[in-house]
Amino acid sequence: MVVNNPNNWHWVDKNCKDWAKSYLNQKLLDLSASNDSYNLKITKINSIEGDVEVCQRKGKIISLFDLKLILEFNATSLSDNTQINGTITVPELAYDTSFDEFQFISSIFNENNTNISIKPFIKSNLVPLLRKILSNFNNDLISQNSNDIQIPLDQVQSNLTSSNQKNSISTSSNSTKSKINDSTTKFTSNSSKKSSSSSPSHPASNSNIPKYNTSTLHIESTFNTTAEQLYLTLLDKQRVAAWSRSLPIIEPIENSDYSLFNNNIQGKLLKLIPNEKIQMTWRLNDWKQNHFANLNISFYQSDSDTKLIADFTGIPIGEEDKTENNFNNYYIRSIKLTFGFGLVL
Repeated sequence: MVVNNPNNWHWVDKNCKDWAKSYLNQKLLDLSASNDSYNLKITKINSIEGDVEVCQRKGKIISLFDLKLILEFNATSLSDNTQINGTITVPELAYDTSFDEFQFISSIFNENNTNISIKPFIKSNLVPLLRKILSNFNNDLISQNSNDIQIPLDQVQSNLTSSNQKNSISTSSNSTKSKINDSTTKFTSNSSKKSSSSSPSHPASNSNIPKYNTSTLHIESTFNTTAEQLYLTLLDKQRVAAWSRSLPIIEPIENSDYSLFNNNIQGKLLKLIPNEKIQMTWRLNDWKQNHFANLNISFYQSDSDTKLIADFTGIPIGEEDKTENNFNNYYIRSIKLTFGFGLVL
């Protein structure tokens, strides 16, 4: 990043979203916790939503960020070797949120009276590790991203900005030295792991695929029905016509194209695992031609209901809220209202 800012007087900002994705993947993937009852590991970061910037004005370095994280975990119950899967949501990791204000919300796939007992374990054993790691985010963000948004101190002739810059350098140095090193925190740093930013698409030559900067989206909702009924509701033509209130083009056949809401949603069904998973491409009709996101829908049935988890990748930056609102209103809400599959708020 090239800066032309005499005496570091003017406002300069740097987008650090890619850095944040890489940092959080490095710090959180494979983070583990265990005791006599459970072994647990973070296996995936489903979603990192929000903005991250490092800025400077008059020599002062500041950070501005507001993120929502959704982590996926796998655990083993040591008493019977049962596998337990779920997510942990951090609804707000923000520049103005203090260490003790971080919230962690756990959700269990296929929740029942037995595996729900893992939630106290998560709270007492995993959450403290997550809290320590995330408490370093702000300091590491500034120390690793502030050097290239200012001209060097020896080129600054303003006493005010040079004083501010010296304080920023000192603060950054001290914060780096005071990073928390917890011997019980176990994670694997893998430089080859990257957050997906490429855009999945229907078969076409790469040169013809429009380029977007893309993001991810993670949505969960619980339905008062079985996984079988919910799976059919998303694929059966008559049921889709009922909840979409339009004439759909859809057949539950792999590699077949579909079109919903009078061609406002289009894509291809890639893989169908009855009552478990639907993998498809998905696009809004006002996106650039030939750009498709990937949508993976998973079903987790418990004793009394079924949890639907929708993971989008390849959503154009700026389209996340629109996509989330459309899916919540025209899929989830409409299905619940049409078939009585759950409470609508």
